[in-house]
Amino acid sequence: MNLVLKWFLISAIILFQISCSKKDTKITVLENKDLKSQMIELYQEGYEAFLERDTLFAAKKFSEAELIFPQSDWAPVAALMTAYVYYSDDYYSDATYHLNRYLKVYPKHKNIDYAHYLLGMCYYENIIDEGRDLDPLLKAKKEFEILINNYPKTEFAIDAGFKLGLITDRLAGKEMYIGRHYEKSEKWVAAINRFKNVVENYETSVYVEEAIYRLAEIHYIIGLEGEAKKYATLLGYNYGSSNFYKLFWMSLVIHQC
Repeated sequence: MNLVLKWFLISAIILFQISCSKKDTKITVLENKDLKSQMIELYQEGYEAFLERDTLFAAKKFSEAELIFPQSDWAPVAALMTAYVYYSDDYYSDATYHLNRYLKVYPKHKNIDYAHYLLGMCYYENIIDEGRDLDPLLKAKKEFEILINNYPKTEFAIDAGFKLGLITDRLAGKEMYIGRHYEKSEKWVAAINRFKNVVENYETSVYVEEAIYRLAEIHYIIGLEGEAKKYATLLGYNYGSSNFYKLFWMSLVIHQC
């Protein structure tokens, strides 16, 4: 079971247990009791609609549950439920709106970690073509980094770390694609800057080895043999048995012949 759905089901079960409890003997204001009953009823309607895949009706009911009893401890949970049902049916824009609202209205709620995770997932699932639009990648990266830095021991942070690695690879891949294009066009400085960016800012990506190789290659081509050998040494130290390391020295021999 994925983490997003797991949180939703746990929250629903807990609320139903509360709604069935007969231990609420300390309610002194009838109006508040009525509001709580209405809130629970709306919440249950929303959950049942969610099970029937009636996304818009479910979101409407969860939103009403929050608004009818905003002082309740379950108001922020209902707000998260609204966001979740939108997310579950790929209404990422609506889910994002409600998650940002939740983070603004309930900044100290206990489920803040889940909200950041779900918001990151909204951006992550909305990644279509990072070649044309980096915005979803960068926003997902930001949310997952918040989780890892502020809630490192949660299971959300563990999954965020995995997805952050994939995001890093995709961002580095874009830099490599542009860098190769510049190298092919003999725009040496622009290419060097792209490959350096990969080495310095995406050091955990799968592209670092190739980036170092291309830095050694370009510096040799433009006559900066000292810099070329520096990168070649770095390549050999970290990836001594790699094909890129062997390829560099083979090309060096060929150029000298």
